[in-house]
Parts: sequence; structure tokens; C-alpha cells
Amino acid sequence: MDLRSTLLVVGGSTCSFKLINTIIRYLPTPERALLKAWKWRNIGTSLAHSALTGVGAALCFYLQPQMLNDLISSYSLHSHKLVAVSTGYFIHDFLDLALNQSVRLSWEVLLHHSMVISCFSYAVKSRFHLGFAVVSLLVEINSVFLHIRQLLLLSGRTNRSIRPSRTFTVTSWLNLGTLLVFRVGILGWMTCWLLNHRQKMHSYVFMLGTVGLSVISTMSMALFYRLLRADVFIDSGDTRKKE
Repeated sequence: MDLRSTLLVVGGSTCSFKLINTIIRYLPTPERALLKAWKWRNIGTSLAHSALTGVGAALCFYLQPQMLNDLISSYSLHSHKLVAVSTGYFIHDFLDLALNQSVRLSWEVLLHHSMVISCFSYAVKSRFHLGFAVVSLLVEINSVFLHIRQLLLLSGRTNRSIRPSRTFTVTSWLNLGTLLVFRVGILGWMTCWLLNHRQKMHSYVFMLGTVGLSVISTMSMALFYRLLRADVFIDSGDTRKKE
């Protein structure tokens, strides 16, 4: 794609995710979730993005496994469109958060999105490092379960005073398992790859990747700790109290 086509895909993606967000407004919503209707729509839209890009990234490497041999200069139209679509989503979500939630509550996500938008924008504009960007989208496989967990919490399927539903328990463990593999594992692999290939990159690209990965990896470890406290440690604590 040329620059004009790329900008059209990014802009079209931003508008499409806004449309998805609007459609969710008119879909059946659990009664408890009505108390946080905006958050329900926001997470539902994020789930749509995660499912699309997570599967799309895996499909990209399945159809063109040779991309793994050269994550810097390898190119395919599918990978270019996928990263452009994801860039459009992060722009939409950044604006949605900035306009509807206080910075005090959303600064971590806004920082994350700023890093992703910066890295992805460079990739789609230059058509370099698209393979590396697609690898990062494999993290969205974990985000699918993370967002389902959030939707279950909003719908009142579980809370800390009663035993969680089976659906929530299964989702919680799938979330933790995929977090270790597709978030911690992928980000760790990307960090090693970046360090091993730093001589092949411009200094500012290496710096952008290093800062972005450092911020996102730190947030991912903090997320893992919070999930352990919420879904695993709390259960152990409740069990000891009952004994």
C-alpha cells in the first residue's frame, strides 16, 4: 500500500471501531453492566479488536512463515493492513479513554497506547519492521481472555463474597495461562530479538522499540501480579478463612 492507502485504512479502522462501539450500545446489556455502560462498550470494542488482530497475526505467520526469518524488511500486504487496522483501533481507544475517563484512572492505558501508536505508525509509514509489529499483535490472543474476564466482572458473574462462576474460573485460568505465553513470553522474546539485532537498526528505531517494550513489559508484569492477587491469592485467602 502507498501512503495514501495506508492513511485511508488507518482512518477507516478508527471510524469502524467507533461504529462497533456505537452498535454495542444498542445490543442487549446485562443489568449490572448498565451501571458502567461506557466501560462495557469500551471493553466490548477492545474484545473485537483483540479477536481480529490476534487471529490475524497468527494467520499472517501461518500463511507466510518466512516473515519470521526477517522481521525488519519482510513485507506482505496482509501484515501491512493488519498493523494499519490495529493502529486505527488504538487511535480510537485513546480518544475514547481521553474523552470519557479521567486521566488519573486511564493514564497507564493512555501511555501504553501512545507507545503502540508511535511504533506502529513508523512501521506502516516506512513499511519496515512490519514483521516485528505483527509478532507484538500475538499478545492480543491473551487480550481476548482478559477482556472476556472484564466483561464477566461487569455483568456480575462473580464477586469476592461468593464462589466465582465456572465460566469465570475457566476464563481466569485461560487468561493467566495465555498471559504467560502470549504476553510475558512474546514480550521477552521481542526484547531479546531487539537486543540481538540492534546493529541492523537506526538508533532512533532501536530507542523507540526499547522504550516501548520497556513500558509495555513493565505494565504486563504489574498486570500479572494484579490478576494473581485478584483471582488466585484471594481464593486461597477465602479458603483459609473457611477452614
